[in-house]
Parts: sequence; C-alpha cells; structure tokens
Amino acid sequence: MGRYVRLLFTTLHFVFLLTASAQSLLDDEQSVLKEFQDTSEPKDRFNVFFNSINRYNVNSAYDWLDTIKVYETNAQKTNDSQAVRLYQVMESQLYNDLGEYDKSVAIAKELIYLKDSLNPEPRNRVLDVLDDNYANLQLYDKQIEVRKIKRELGITTNVAFYDIYANLGLYRKAWQQYAQDVKPTIADNDSYGLSKYHSRMGYYLRMDDSAPTALRELNKAKGYLNVYQNDISVQRNEDDMFETEILNANIDGEIAKCHLMMGDFEAAIPLLESSIEVLKASPNSNDQSAVIENTLFLAEANLQLERFSIAKKYLDSDFDKINTQQTIKRNSLLANYYDKVENYKVASIYYKRNERIKDSLAQKQANLIRQQLVTVVGNEDMMNTQRLYDEQKKINALTRSEMKAKEEQINLVIISLIFTLLGFAGLVYAYMKSIKNQRLIAEQKHIIENALIEKDSLLKEIHHRVKNNLQMVSSLLSLQTKNTRSKAAIEALEEGKSRVKAMALIHQKLYQNDDLSVIEMQGYIESLINSVQSVYKKGGHNISITIDAEGTELDIDRAIPFGLILNELVSNSFKYAFPENDENGKIYIHLRKNGDQGYFEYSDNGVGLPEDTEERSHSSMGIRLINRLVNQLQSKLNIDKQNEGVRFWFNFS
Repeated sequence: MGRYVRLLFTTLHFVFLLTASAQSLLDDEQSVLKEFQDTSEPKDRFNVFFNSINRYNVNSAYDWLDTIKVYETNAQKTNDSQAVRLYQVMESQLYNDLGEYDKSVAIAKELIYLKDSLNPEPRNRVLDVLDDNYANLQLYDKQIEVRKIKRELGITTNVAFYDIYANLGLYRKAWQQYAQDVKPTIADNDSYGLSKYHSRMGYYLRMDDSAPTALRELNKAKGYLNVYQNDISVQRNEDDMFETEILNANIDGEIAKCHLMMGDFEAAIPLLESSIEVLKASPNSNDQSAVIENTLFLAEANLQLERFSIAKKYLDSDFDKINTQQTIKRNSLLANYYDKVENYKVASIYYKRNERIKDSLAQKQANLIRQQLVTVVGNEDMMNTQRLYDEQKKINALTRSEMKAKEEQINLVIISLIFTLLGFAGLVYAYMKSIKNQRLIAEQKHIIENALIEKDSLLKEIHHRVKNNLQMVSSLLSLQTKNTRSKAAIEALEEGKSRVKAMALIHQKLYQNDDLSVIEMQGYIESLINSVQSVYKKGGHNISITIDAEGTELDIDRAIPFGLILNELVSNSFKYAFPENDENGKIYIHLRKNGDQGYFEYSDNGVGLPEDTEERSHSSMGIRLINRLVNQLQSKLNIDKQNEGVRFWFNFS
C-alpha cells in the first residue's frame, strides 16, 4: 500500500514539474523582450520592437530601456554607427512611452540632424516620435516644423493642423478642418477608415459641448466598425484585430461621455468600464491617458448617482501619468465628493488646489499658447493660399481643355442637326431641359431636407445649452446657500433655485422631444413635482398628488409661465398647507386645452389661506409672481378659500 502511495506522489510531483516547465516556456514565448534578445541583428531587433502588438506584455518600459542601453553600449564599442542609431530610435520611443518627453526630444533631435544617413523606416519613426513629443510639450510651432520635414521628404503630401487646433482648445475649428482635409481621402467602401473618421468627429463635437450631435457621429462610427468586423472578405491579422478592439473601446468611451453630459449616468457606466478594461492593454500613451480620463468620468457618474464609496475608489486610483487638466478634474470631483459627504474642510482644500493650478496655468501658458496660435494660423494661411493657387491653376487648365473639346463637339452637332435632325433637336432639347429641371428640383428638395434636419439639431443644441446654463445658475445659488447663515436668505435662494430648475426642465424636455415646438405637460408636471420634492426633503413625500393633464401640449411661451405657477403653488402646499401632518394630504392638478380655449385648476386639502391673504398678496413674492404670470397668459387668477384647503383656477387662450 505504501509503495502505491509513494508512486502516486511521485507521479503528481512529475506532473507539477512538467506543468511549471510548460508554463515557463509559454511565458518566454509571450515575452516580446525575450524575442528581442533572441534576435541577432540590430535591424531585426528594430522590427521586433516596433512591429509587436504590445511590447510591454511581460516586461516594463524600464526593463526595455536597460536592455537597449546595453546593446547600444556594445555597438559603440564596435563602432557600428548604424546599429547605434537604431537603438537610439528605440530609446527615444521608450522615453516617449514613459512620459519623459524632454529626454525623448533630446535623442530624437540629434538623430534628425543625421536623417540623410538613416534608412527610411528609422527616419520616419524618429519624425513620428518627435511630432508626438512636441504635441505633449505644447510646442506646436516645433510640431509644424516636423510636419514640414515630413512633407519635404515625401512622407506626407499635406500638413494637417486639426489636431493642433484641438490641443489649443479650438475644437470647432479642428472638426471643420478635419472634415475638409480627411473626408475626401476616404473611399466609400472603407468601413474602417470611415469609422475612425466619424469617431474623431464625435470627439471634437463632444469637446465643443455638442453632445447630441457628437452622439450621432459616434453611432455612425460604431456602425461602420461593425460592418468592418462582419466583412468576411477582409483578411485581418492579429495586429488588425487588436487595433479594431482599441478603436471600439475608444468609441464606447466617447459614447459614454456623451450620455454622461446629457444626464444618462446609468447608460454611461458599463460603456466606460468595458472601455477601460480594453484600453489598459494598449502600449500607446494616448490610450493610457484615455484610461485615466474614462476612470474620472466613471467616478463622476457614480458620484451623480450617489454611489459615494464606488466613486471614491475610482478617484483614489493610482495613475502613473496624469496631465494637468485631468488633475484639475480629479480635484474638482474630490471636492464634490467631500461636499456631498459633508466634509467641507477637506472639500475646500481641493477647491484651493484647483485655484492655484488654474492661476499658474493662466500665468505660464496664456502668452505661449497665443504666440503658437499665431504661428499655426500663419502657417496654415500661407499653405492654404499656395494649395488653392495650385488647385486653381489645375482647374483652369482642365477647364480650357474641356471648353475646347466641347466647342469642337458642339460644332459637329450643330452641322449635323442643321442638315439632318432639325426637328428632332427640338424634342431632344425639351427632354434634356425637363431632366435638368427634375434634377434641380430633387437637389433643392435634398438641400431643404438637410437644412430642416440641421435646424432641428441646432435647436436641440440651443435648448441643451440653455438647460446647462440654467443648471449652472442653480449650482451657483446652491453654493451661495452654503455660504449664507441668514435663514430668510437661504429660503429666498432655495425658492430662486426651484424657479430656475422649473425653467431648465422646460428646455430639457424640448431637446429630448422629437417635436421641438410643444411640450407634453403630463410628463413635465410629474418631473417638476419630483424636482420640488427634492428641495423640500422633510415634507411632501406622503402627499397624494393627482395630475390630470394627459394629452395636453403647450408651446414654450405658455409652458414656462405654467411651470413657474405650478412651482409656486406646489412649493406653498409643501411649506404651509400641512404644518403638522401630511399623511392625508391631497393635491389635485387639472390642465386641459381644447382648440383655442384652456382651463387650469389647482387645489389642496390643507389648512387653507389666512384671513389677511389679500393684504399679504401685495407683499408676498410668490402671490405677486403668480398673478403676473397669469396676466402674462392674458387671464385672471381666481381663489376659492374652502373649509379645508384652497382652490386656484383660471381660463386661458
């Protein structure tokens, strides 16, 4: 029996050693650095370094840097200058990946002086990494010089400026030039290229605070990417599949941010989580920056949903390379978090940190960015002028050739028609004119339809921005409330904030509707009451509220006064109608509009109005506001003081 037990343990030990050995071999196979070290020629090592999907899958950038410096030292000892330059190109890329852009620039600049002795591929890599370094260092005039070198060497035919405009914060200018320069270069059947194009357009529009329009572009990008992934005729290798996953993750992240800007926090969270998980595997520094940005947006979404512990976990993440703007956002979110958990002392620390950072940026960067903006615009104007001149020259030559050819054709046609088909020519002329008119009608119809679509989009953006501005006013009133000790002042500020929210809700309903001309009042009234209840947290939640406004729609000129009237009436009921107990409290709201005539009624079963209501109406802000709003609707407010409660009603047109 003992012999069999020993045999069993020996077998298990052998299997364990075999498994460990296999795992070790697998790890070696997966290590790109190991493959790099096993390669004998510097040129082949260069190809392994730059052509790998993820060179940091096992070893860090510091491991790579130590290894490459050893090879570079050995190449210097043997006077192999070509190998030394290849290792320096890789070293420059590694410092760029580590975020040490100054060191990367120093190496790359020395190599650029020797560009004539470099082979095309290493030379192009140096220019690319130098371009990216200057972008990260915000040295946009230097970045333009690098792009001019690329054009002189024939690497590119045009110098693009859209990404530089974006770095300067001019996102509308960026997407306009991106559409002008890039869209004509993409074939109609290039699904992957169209996906990247619409993804970038969506990013620029989102950064320009046009979330609804950006979401449409990003959904187009998602659709084109799905077409590309499902196209079995396209042969894709492992690199292509990895790049597709990264693009899909970036698109998901941008869609999530649009949802977050529009207040749909639940929809944003899963998209941000999946995007972060995929982008973590990318060696690209821009993708790693996107991981940080998406994590901050994920924290913001959870903070808005009052999931404070989850939000704090994301804000406490250990970020390797976080830029200044991301630091400002992180500080702002931490301040918001500590505000919500009522730790105002710590919140003020983060607010002050942001103020110091913003003051420093304003002092250090204002003149630099202004100077570089002049450089960018000047270069662009000069290049655009030359490009337009060359294009016009080609067009003129082509036009002259076409005119000469057409002139000869016309002469032949005229001679033929005069002698043979004079009558038939009239019919042909009439037929061609008819086709032309039909085509013109179709084009005009298409232009009108596009104009209507664009008008709807612009109106939605306007209402969205008005809603955002009103929410900002509400937030400012909230901040003022926290800094005010007077109870009367706090109540006045809370009332003002409630009125601002009522108007903001109108614009939110408008940009969420397909029809921008009217608002469906049943849903609006329900949302308004929820908003008022959130203000009066200690009362109003046990009151039975009946809303009878189903199917009633009002335009914005009537909806805003109605919203403010309802806001005042419901607020008064919550504050004064049920001072002792609201268990049996009831509120009834009735709104109808038939044709040109309408009727509004509001009642509650509370304690009713005091005896001196008429005298108070001259001094009460709420009653005076209601009377003015009713007058604005060209009507008169009627008040019925009942034994239990009060009833307001009026007719309107």
